[in-house]
Amino acid sequence: MHVLFPTGRQTEAALSASLIGVSDFTYEILVSGEIASFLTPERLTAILATHPCDAAVVSGMCTADFSSVTQETGIPVYRGTRHAADMRLAVPLILKGTLSTTEAADVLLDEERRVAAEKRLVTMEEEADCDFALRGVKFGKTSRIKVLCEIMDAQRCTTLRQTAERALASGADGIDLGFGFDATEADVVRCFTELADLDCVLSVDTLSPELIRAALFRADIIFSLTAKTLPLLAEEVKAAGAAAVIIPRDGAGLAESVQAAKDAGLSLLFADPLLQPPLSGMTESLAGFLPDFGAPKVMGCVNVVELIDADSPGICALLAASASEAGCCAVLVSEHSDKTAGAVAEMRRAVSQMQLSRGRPYPKDAGVDGFVIKEKRRRKEPAPPYESVTDVSGVPENLTYDPKGSFRIGIEGDKIVAVRRGHAIRGRTAEEVFAAILAEDGVSLLDHAAYLGRELYKAELAIRFGRSFEQDGAF
Repeated sequence: MHVLFPTGRQTEAALSASLIGVSDFTYEILVSGEIASFLTPERLTAILATHPCDAAVVSGMCTADFSSVTQETGIPVYRGTRHAADMRLAVPLILKGTLSTTEAADVLLDEERRVAAEKRLVTMEEEADCDFALRGVKFGKTSRIKVLCEIMDAQRCTTLRQTAERALASGADGIDLGFGFDATEADVVRCFTELADLDCVLSVDTLSPELIRAALFRADIIFSLTAKTLPLLAEEVKAAGAAAVIIPRDGAGLAESVQAAKDAGLSLLFADPLLQPPLSGMTESLAGFLPDFGAPKVMGCVNVVELIDADSPGICALLAASASEAGCCAVLVSEHSDKTAGAVAEMRRAVSQMQLSRGRPYPKDAGVDGFVIKEKRRRKEPAPPYESVTDVSGVPENLTYDPKGSFRIGIEGDKIVAVRRGHAIRGRTAEEVFAAILAEDGVSLLDHAAYLGRELYKAELAIRFGRSFEQDGAF
């Protein structure tokens, strides 16, 4: 097979370097113009007339439709990677014949890896051994670390059902309802009744024996029993078929308390050594997760994720790695504050990454990652060449208002809203909102158009990253 790679003068060297050593097929790199993405169907048709090949692979950044070229010449035209330096990634797809005529090759590869990782996770979980299962959810041994979403002060949550369903949709394996000592037994019954029909693991999180008893009609897991409360509740927890989380408290160590629970006839047990907050004993408490306590371990991560002013994706990844090394079977995380919104999905990705990395020395290149802003591999591409330059500093102070009118831009849920004279244009992306503004003849000055593009895209990014949006403010 002979493949033609039309490219731009600016990217010829990068493309050549990327394809060095490829011997599975013959190929020709042809400079089709200054910029690879500006290639047109007419230009490619002319090239193919004098450069015969079995297939043409254009830049993944091309926006033109090359279907007419294939119809006229009989030569299939595929999309390569968006960046010339990555074109070697497209070689396996070329050999398999799975390149797309409309989608960039690196996008296809990312999707292929994602789908493969998801299938592998499902297979691994189906084949995994476990200590026991609750409502069909495996805990312990080789099964995946489970993610439980803790809803703090559940009795005060006015959107309890929606919050629980959102957490489950984000990847939680179960819902943990936390109750303070100001909660009543009626509060516990009301909250568990509201969620009783959900097909998931539910747990109660309190030290109060009365509140634990109130939850036993539906709770699958009891957080937490101590040396003091164990004798009071063991028979009732056993009769309810619930699992108990044992913690070190009331003068007894964890191993001692777990053994006492076994002696009391409890077989569905978890051990929780208790993870402390950062700068309040976190490192020492992490070491406390290493021993074998005779029961699968759970790690409550809420104290760490909530009590540090740092982006939660990286914190979740480190905690998931720690839980995996310590042999934990479940982790608890919460989205109690704005800064930890999305932590359930972040922790689910993190524990999936650890599961896929079993047998590897590091959790890298597993098909799942926690990158949000940073890139795994930054491309060091040179700036476009130029013959002259104008260095600028600042913008003109005099502002000319667009006679078409000004827009107020904001966010409404997951949509961008642009309002002018009481009429709103609403959409999910900056591109579609601006296209609608143009369609309504809503802008007449170039600087106003540039301004709108900037602010609309800021709003789109704010939605994507779950941040606040302020028009004319810094992102």
